[in-house]
Amino acid sequence: MKVLSVLLIGLSTLFFFQTKEKTTIFLVGDSTVQNGSGKGEGRLWGWGAFFADQLDTTQVEVVNRARGGRSSRTFISEGLWDQVHAQIDSGDYVIIQFGHNDGGAINDDFRARGSIRGNGDEMEEIDNILTGQREMVRSYGWYIRKYCHDTKAKGGIPIVCSLVARNVWKDGKVDRATESYAKWAREAAKMEGAYFIDLNDLVATKYESLGQDYVTSGLFVKDHTHTNKEGAIINAKLVAEAIKELKDCGLGDLVK
Repeated sequence: MKVLSVLLIGLSTLFFFQTKEKTTIFLVGDSTVQNGSGKGEGRLWGWGAFFADQLDTTQVEVVNRARGGRSSRTFISEGLWDQVHAQIDSGDYVIIQFGHNDGGAINDDFRARGSIRGNGDEMEEIDNILTGQREMVRSYGWYIRKYCHDTKAKGGIPIVCSLVARNVWKDGKVDRATESYAKWAREAAKMEGAYFIDLNDLVATKYESLGQDYVTSGLFVKDHTHTNKEGAIINAKLVAEAIKELKDCGLGDLVK
């Protein structure tokens, strides 16, 4: 009986560890994180499609919930954030990257996805022409802070990324969002005690090392915002490498 009891305890322990859920990394963002269905339509890819390849997936699971065309505002107003938030468990991570679409119109009959520029508490109440709903529009920074606050409220760990640099050059250098969305993302992360990756600068620096001709002809196939597969893999590796440098983040050892 004693041997049987020990065996049962051992099997129970083994079953527990085999069925224990992995830590989840949720990705929320726009098309530079997940383009279309995430299967490379039009040869366009977001970096989120290749992020799991950079990690030890025996320990973590990457769930890419980014959606093309969304801003920090519309990812919330369309209920996409609520769906992610409901699934966050204590110890999970949420990587947040918006900014490409936040500069659009605040109210129109096309996309109505813009947010107020900056990181303040300004608000503008509108009758949304596109949705037909009354809406209170906030600043870009306010929305980023909300993602961070909501994540921490569930026991999760938020990591804010500034937006991926576009293929826009001036005098041999990639144009950065140093005084706009990259700055506001950094400020919002700091205010909420979240981790921050200046992906805007990391990508721009990488593009400059590769050269304008190579980047333009080799990494972009349609416009100056969306990369092909090679470009997306480069950006995924940059995110992973940056995570290794985040002090006490808890993910560094899981980066390949």
